[in-house]
Amino acid sequence: MLASVKLKSDSRRLSLGEYRLLVRQEPNARWFQLLKVPLGIYCLQGNDSTKRFNRFIRRIGEAPVIYDESLTDYSIQAIDAALKNKGYLHSRVTIDTLQRGHKVHLTYNIHPGMRYYVGNIRYEYDNDTVRLLVEADSSNSQLYKGMPLDASALNAERTRIVNLLRDKGYYNFHKEFVTFVADTAVADYGVDLTLRMARPHNVDSARAYRTYRLRDVNIYEETVPGEPSDTTSYKGVNMYYNDRIKIFRRVYSNHNYIRPDSLYRATDLRDTYSSINSLSPISYSTIRYREAGEDSTLLDCDINVKLNKTNNISAEVEGTNTSGDLGAAVVLTFANRNTFRGAESLSLKLRGAYEAIKGLEGYNNQNYIEYSAELGLRFPTLMVPFVSSQKKQAIKGTSEVSIMYDSQNRPEFHRRVLTAAWTYRWAPTFAPGWQHRLDLLSMNYVFMPWISDTFREEYLNSDDPLYAVLRYTYEDLFIVKTGYSFTYNSLKTVTGNGLYHTNGFQIRFNVETAGNVLYGLSSLFKAQRTTDGQYSLFDIAYSQYAKIDFDYAKSFVIDDRNSIALHAAVGVGIPYGNSTILPYEKRYFAGGANSVRGWGVRELGPGSYVGNDGNIDYINQTGNVKLDLSVEYRSHLFWKIHGAAFIDAGNIWNTRNYTDQEGGLFKFNRFYKQIAVAYGLGLRLNLDYFIIRLDGGMKAINPAVESGSGHYPILHPKLSRDFAFHFAVGLPF
Repeated sequence: MLASVKLKSDSRRLSLGEYRLLVRQEPNARWFQLLKVPLGIYCLQGNDSTKRFNRFIRRIGEAPVIYDESLTDYSIQAIDAALKNKGYLHSRVTIDTLQRGHKVHLTYNIHPGMRYYVGNIRYEYDNDTVRLLVEADSSNSQLYKGMPLDASALNAERTRIVNLLRDKGYYNFHKEFVTFVADTAVADYGVDLTLRMARPHNVDSARAYRTYRLRDVNIYEETVPGEPSDTTSYKGVNMYYNDRIKIFRRVYSNHNYIRPDSLYRATDLRDTYSSINSLSPISYSTIRYREAGEDSTLLDCDINVKLNKTNNISAEVEGTNTSGDLGAAVVLTFANRNTFRGAESLSLKLRGAYEAIKGLEGYNNQNYIEYSAELGLRFPTLMVPFVSSQKKQAIKGTSEVSIMYDSQNRPEFHRRVLTAAWTYRWAPTFAPGWQHRLDLLSMNYVFMPWISDTFREEYLNSDDPLYAVLRYTYEDLFIVKTGYSFTYNSLKTVTGNGLYHTNGFQIRFNVETAGNVLYGLSSLFKAQRTTDGQYSLFDIAYSQYAKIDFDYAKSFVIDDRNSIALHAAVGVGIPYGNSTILPYEKRYFAGGANSVRGWGVRELGPGSYVGNDGNIDYINQTGNVKLDLSVEYRSHLFWKIHGAAFIDAGNIWNTRNYTDQEGGLFKFNRFYKQIAVAYGLGLRLNLDYFIIRLDGGMKAINPAVESGSGHYPILHPKLSRDFAFHFAVGLPF
């Protein structure tokens, strides 16, 4: 058996993690680098392979890794080749084999030697026009004197030149035109690098450096060239269809970057593929270029489009469990992918839910009933004035209008929610990693038509200051807000199972404001204030606040089974003007499956606050400042099961000193003393389409207890007091 594999290097500058991935045979996997549990599971199977249990154990376990010397030789060759590609031209890789009984221990000894660097750079061209184009773009070159002789950098430079020339009309230009020659004889560790651009021998000399322009651009909707069809044209593009064109010509034109009488550009091909395939009525498309003649410098382009079915109806059945109260819901969804023949996507969602509530005293009806209807219409472009179609093409955006009505009848109260929004989303072609969203106008109207006498007397009319936030939550509410958010994601899959094996980071930012325009108009026209000193709209005091959120996540690959993920999130929302507190839906809470996992949902904070007699107070345990920090070690265990070990930290605070919320105020000189810390283990079931997650967290530092053993439960753990279990879908970050 192969018992262990180690890598050693003579040079500290060498990152062994990069070369570990090139080892062709690894020993049996260890859970968190400690125990070979998958091998132990495999050994539980019996000898009878016809039994279903034995086959299942074989599938989820891991067979013993039998040492294969040929794979070791392949690994040595792969590591040595990678070193030479990085400029270590005199590298050597040796192997130490230690056999103890029936176990083999391998050590790969890497001797990289001195690295070669580029001393001089020369360029050779066999075409003057190409030379002038490349020299004009030399500021973007990847090559420079003193750079390491790195094959990946040379390949990046070759790709840059190929993309540059293919965007200048050189249809037949490809990577074989660009080669490099490195002369290592000129100095001890210096290299004379020559970049050669020359026509390969198998390329026609007459067509090698020929630039092409587009002649005919044809779009075939549900038909193919040569079949009988109807035809029309729009802005010089020929369109072929049967009976009636299904999508308006202007929509095709706005999403097609390939224009007649324009220079051939490979970028236009990629953008057209992406843009046309993003239209909801289109199932897929193919794009083909044809030379107009053997001696011609013209190209014809055929774009073939296959459409989806226009209408779709789906139904879902949900089961609900709210603190032990069981219920069910039915959701019906109707979608039309081409509502007005402009590739608009219309969706109508109807939802009905019922839940049997038990344990409530003093209420007549013990059931919860909810009905909702949501209507959305998405346009395949930015619906904004004074913006040209060319700029809209570059932005690649969509517009969406939505409206929803939700009716909730609980034993304690009836609640009606009406929301409407106009939203823009876009991802520029020149920066595809950035996704932007602008909520130009979003309105939220909450109406409480009925509140039971029992609920009103016990909570809303009570003089207990504990329910100050609760009373605000159950008032009629009107929010008119504008918000902007962006997401940048640089994550790239490396190898193996893509669940954890990514190197990169993700940034999310969101800012929103509400009530400013209404407050300005109210002040300008000197509107009447309520008895609480607030302006109102339709006899409802509207909210006014500003809110900013920032979220950062980063992952590091260790090997093909292990990685580390980091996460940091901070948010602050400030009520002002017409409001003294954030709307409940906009406030932060701490604890739960995606926060500090040693606490349950809304069990932590704000600050060192704790409910009366130590009880959980869901309403008051909210805040308008949030901090979340996490580090998670992730490991593939066996089969579809993954594991995690994590440490979480964070809390929430308030920027105003609310009544009977002692310790909840954010102060710079003490907030760091109120940061809660938790640790724990988790399991993930990776079902490819989604992930089922089980996490168990233990409190390590509890800010609700300011001193003594209760402040550091990590030193005095108590399972009944400090443990929290979480079931969730998806990763925490």
